[in-house]
Amino acid sequence: MNYTLTLIINMPRTVRVSLEDAEDALVDTTQVLTLNSKKLERVRKKQQKRAAKSAHRATGSILDLPYELIYQILGLLRPSDLFRLSRTCKSFHNFLQDEEANLAKTIIDYRYVAIAKCFRLPVRLTELDRSIHLALQDDSRQEIVTMRKKPYQHIKSPDPELLCTCMTCLLRWHSLNLVVDFNYWQDNLDKGEPIPMIARGKYPEWNALLTNDNASYVLKALDSSLWHALLLERHLKSMVRSIARQRANKGNKRRRFRMTEEDENAETDLFLERSGPPSTELPFHRDQYYLLETYMPNRGWNSDELRWMYMPADQHDRDVTWVVRVAEWKERQKEAQQQAERRDGVQE
Repeated sequence: MNYTLTLIINMPRTVRVSLEDAEDALVDTTQVLTLNSKKLERVRKKQQKRAAKSAHRATGSILDLPYELIYQILGLLRPSDLFRLSRTCKSFHNFLQDEEANLAKTIIDYRYVAIAKCFRLPVRLTELDRSIHLALQDDSRQEIVTMRKKPYQHIKSPDPELLCTCMTCLLRWHSLNLVVDFNYWQDNLDKGEPIPMIARGKYPEWNALLTNDNASYVLKALDSSLWHALLLERHLKSMVRSIARQRANKGNKRRRFRMTEEDENAETDLFLERSGPPSTELPFHRDQYYLLETYMPNRGWNSDELRWMYMPADQHDRDVTWVVRVAEWKERQKEAQQQAERRDGVQE
């Protein structure tokens, strides 16, 4: 049915317009208004958070698993894997931060049993009683004198104001710094590129920056058990690469640890528990890196029991006790000398 709309205007004639023509002539010019306000922005953010949580519940996460199962899964990873995992999201970061000590111990007990016994951490001075600080910081002690007069070129000397300077802690500090430095030069050793040598009495800036950087990693390991595990992981990789490099050298007939392809792929130090060449002395120069295969200090092979014997962890306590006793003996000697001088002065 056709309807017509008649518009009568004060004009000489009548204009007739059909409804169909009127609808075609209308143009919709409405637009969505852009709403900008702090309140709407807060509402929008809340909606986004709810949507993200809903998506997380829908897809699932490893953190939704039972704690025991999560712990077993993460305990099979490498320390470097956990560091990467901690950067994926805040939830993982917080979880790994809370469980760092337990996870690091689990990983070390699984992957780096032997290496961990060879590379224990030095002790911070703040962990010791304040009454023995002066004895450990005595500038006349032979350890500190040697450390300052004959420092290693490739190892930064420890700070007596920060670390314990007993013989055990000094050796631990030097060994861990060597772990980082030895790992740094692995690419040069693999490619056959010479390591820059430093002339006696010279202190180039690049070497100072490198040794400071190496020391910063060791200091991080003092505060973080996961960083300590990372240093052990790096050293295992360095030794695996070194053994493979020396094995390819047909002219090198020296005794070495037997390492199979399975040992290399397992990424554990189980093969280092076998009989092999001992390493007791610290490489005092980078020139020794070329033939260095395995550096596992603080242990010796017991031929009767056919196993490695490791330096006990309480050796640090024994050394500190010795330092305190020597300091007390020196103090008594000093007091006796002063009393003798006073007696001689009275007699005169």
